Amino acid sequence: MTDELKVRNAGGADVARLGMAVVLVFAGIVAFYTFDSAPLWERWLAVVAGLALGFAVVATSAYGKAVYQFVLDSRVELRKIVWPSRRETGMTTLVVFAFVIIGGAFFWIVDLILAWATRHLTGQGG
Repeated sequence: MTDELKVRNAGGADVARLGMAVVLVFAGIVAFYTFDSAPLWERWLAVVAGLALGFAVVATSAYGKAVYQFVLDSRVELRKIVWPSRRETGMTTLVVFAFVIIGGAFFWIVDLILAWATRHLTGQGG
């Protein structure tokens, strides 16, 4: 069974885990504002703890396992990439700059022509 099918067939336990993760993150945020007399580092520790516990709960669900498998598969795909050489990168950069300059000049000239035509047709300007 593929990971996509596992996620589609995720049961109530996985949905409950996701709900529990949301509650844990929310509890960390609520603790930050509730304990406003505590030192700031303790308040932030509560937020980080809520996030960490929420992440740990999600990681044990079918959704978390599917995300982990996606990351592993992505790493495999990244190894297949053939990166351009330094010379190819430099040449591509020069071509991009050249086209930006040519495009900018073209649109500047078009703008001048349209501005002239607008002034000529409306009788405004010098």
